[in-house]
Amino acid sequence: MATRSSRFHYVKSRFIPELTVLHAQMSDFSYDRHAHEEYAFGVTLCGRQDFFSGGEFHRSPPGHVIQFNPEEVHDGHPGGESPLGYVMAYVSPASLEALFAAALGNERAGGYRNSETLMSDPVLRAAILELVQLVTRGVGNRLDQEHALYRVATALVQRAGQCQPGGPARRADALLLRAKDYILAHLADDVSLDDISQAAHLSKYHFLRLFRQQFGITPHQYVLNCRINAARNALEAGAVPSDVAIRFGFADLSHFNRRFKRIYGMTPHQYQRSVIN
Repeated sequence: MATRSSRFHYVKSRFIPELTVLHAQMSDFSYDRHAHEEYAFGVTLCGRQDFFSGGEFHRSPPGHVIQFNPEEVHDGHPGGESPLGYVMAYVSPASLEALFAAALGNERAGGYRNSETLMSDPVLRAAILELVQLVTRGVGNRLDQEHALYRVATALVQRAGQCQPGGPARRADALLLRAKDYILAHLADDVSLDDISQAAHLSKYHFLRLFRQQFGITPHQYVLNCRINAARNALEAGAVPSDVAIRFGFADLSHFNRRFKRIYGMTPHQYQRSVIN
């Protein structure tokens, strides 16, 4: 629970370890800008979901679908006066590669990226809600959940109407890969902007300009985001929150708690209790 009037509940799939579902109710909470390593598929249930993504602001009314590609920066908060309720399924790219390739009929199209963030699509909405229900109830078996996930992938591809592969890496994409590789190798270190820009083979000025222009957050925010994502994985594996804080470069547990809560709506300890039965 984030506050008296905002609640967050995470459920990990019993059958697909790389699949996590979030049930959220929000009225006085706002996410910091961040990015997940997974694909995210969500449905707004009640209220209105306002968020930034892809360089623009979106407003999602009840029944609309929200989809984020891996590493896509976004934030979020309730819009209007009514409380916001929504569900979101987070799925690792590895779990979707074969499903996207099968849906597209192209074995090399596993790295599919959807160009739409906010959609009104009853078929896609129904597929996401079915997946969420299966994970939340813990019913069926792995095949049932994989089939529901395949329905999500198929509905997304059919909506696009054609394959939209990533294609050759652009300069900004290559920048992110070089910078991310360096950051992930030094999560516990006190890295500087000079360190990261040199790893990306750019001057500090050009690095800052291109990074912010492409990703919508500063390198400092991105470093924190990578540390939080790595810390989340460690928590799910059962690591002690205080040890995780030190391992991934946070000053102390209090600092870790504050940063984690601004992205996941709850403290690391609360998150760990939610996903580990």
